[in-house]
Amino acid sequence: MNEYQEASKAEKSRIFHTFFFPVVFIFILWLIKCCEVVFEYPLYNLGVYPRHVKGIVGVFTAPLIHSNFSHLFSNSIPLFVLGSGLFYYYRTVAYKIFFMILFATGFWVWVSARPSYHIGASGVVYGLASFMFLSGVIKNNMSLSAFALVVVFLYGNMIWGVLPVLPHISWESHLMGAIAGVLMALYYKHEGPLKTTYAWENEVDEDNAVVEQSIEIAEITEQEESFKNEASEDNSNITPVYKYTFKAKQEE
Repeated sequence: MNEYQEASKAEKSRIFHTFFFPVVFIFILWLIKCCEVVFEYPLYNLGVYPRHVKGIVGVFTAPLIHSNFSHLFSNSIPLFVLGSGLFYYYRTVAYKIFFMILFATGFWVWVSARPSYHIGASGVVYGLASFMFLSGVIKNNMSLSAFALVVVFLYGNMIWGVLPVLPHISWESHLMGAIAGVLMALYYKHEGPLKTTYAWENEVDEDNAVVEQSIEIAEITEQEESFKNEASEDNSNITPVYKYTFKAKQEE
């Protein structure tokens, strides 16, 4: 297998892992909602109910439950876009980030939110959006920054969702999800794509290396000259010593 085939295989594997989990997760959400409608069995009681034992199960199940298809559809598209971005740029730690945002959001909602059932994956959406945006700012990576700008362009109006504007919307989930995303971005700031390095930065580094080498050579030359001067000064201070040898004259 040549290098081109290996690169192509690696790229296909990366594309597969980029879309696999987001698609599967969204499929599960739709499957659950369809089963709920077909069997006419409401699942809202699987949501988070703050500060009650019966509601703590919602920390794990609330993102899977939606009030209606409109609610589910509004979460499916950003889950696909943001989830794909997460698994593309942070493949090695993507699962950790996703589920940490999911569980942290649910737990904080259970601790601090209003006494009502909180359902839906919108908290995860807010977490992924804040994570991807802040990661793009921190990393200063061209590709990731471009994706962050797309996030802002598409979902910039989501910022209003963290405010208690509409009583029927769980703004607490949105706020806690956004906070979880920020914390994950800070915690994993050394993971994922590296900072983009431009050609002119390499040129500057090379120039600095040449300057530093020239300075070192100059310092060595100055030291050699200093040693020579000291040696010549020492030689000039030496007083010549004359030795006389007397030889007796032989008698004829």
